Amino acid sequence: MKAVIQRVRSASVASGGEEISRIGPGLLVLLGVGRGDTGREADYLAEKITGLRIFPDREGKMNLSLAETGGEILAVSQFTLYGDCRRGRRPGFSSAAPPEEGERLYGYFCRRLEALGFPPGKGVFGAEMLVRLENDGPVTIILEKTGD
Repeated sequence: MKAVIQRVRSASVASGGEEISRIGPGLLVLLGVGRGDTGREADYLAEKITGLRIFPDREGKMNLSLAETGGEILAVSQFTLYGDCRRGRRPGFSSAAPPEEGERLYGYFCRRLEALGFPPGKGVFGAEMLVRLENDGPVTIILEKTGD
């Protein structure tokens, strides 16, 4: 499972010309589910992301977590994080989970965030979406957790 985490001042996601979700300051999480991923990877990433100390304290140092800032989370499924561009010019996606499994684990990840006290805004799984964000910093972190 892979996640691209962006610290944002605001973020939103729209699909079919309608805004689906919007957050204020917090984290935009683009989540990719790979073949063989399980709830263990989702648990790890949900706990890691909500505990990351990437928000500035009074001295401007990245020392505060989402809980300490009262920030929000927008979680958007993005299978293209598993795009393999090593050969040719068109990415291959054979490492991405099949759609049914990706949707199940994306939903599980969102439920884990909620259980940790961070009910996420969400995109629409499998839909064409327009994601807008105002990156704060900019701060972008990439996390990956594969099966042990």
